[in-house]
Amino acid sequence: MGTRQEISALPPEADLARADSLAREIFSDIANKWALLIIEFLGQRTMRFSELRDEIGGISHKMLTQNLRMLEHNGLIERTVHPTVPPRVDYNLTEAGEALRAVVDGMCGWTQQYLSHIEASRNSRR
Repeated sequence: MGTRQEISALPPEADLARADSLAREIFSDIANKWALLIIEFLGQRTMRFSELRDEIGGISHKMLTQNLRMLEHNGLIERTVHPTVPPRVDYNLTEAGEALRAVVDGMCGWTQQYLSHIEASRNSRR
């Protein structure tokens, strides 16, 4: 993120330290497990709603719908409706979504690398 001095040089809408900044709103939107998992799976290939729901264990229809709408609103995914009967809807990452996926991949790698360390720490504190 940078030092406080570097951050304060940012325009107000880009300052994550400000409660009213657009940057914090966006960060809050995408910093949830469902959004990160959707980004990860769509980074593998274009998928339909039902495919995403099947791949992401534990996500409800409502949560998947809400997160897909939020990610589309923030320009991270594209929703393509095909004129078929019934309509077919595909989701894929935008350029910004692909860039975010690189960050998500790093987080996934970190989780896998330090999983046993974190698990041991949790177990020692019980």
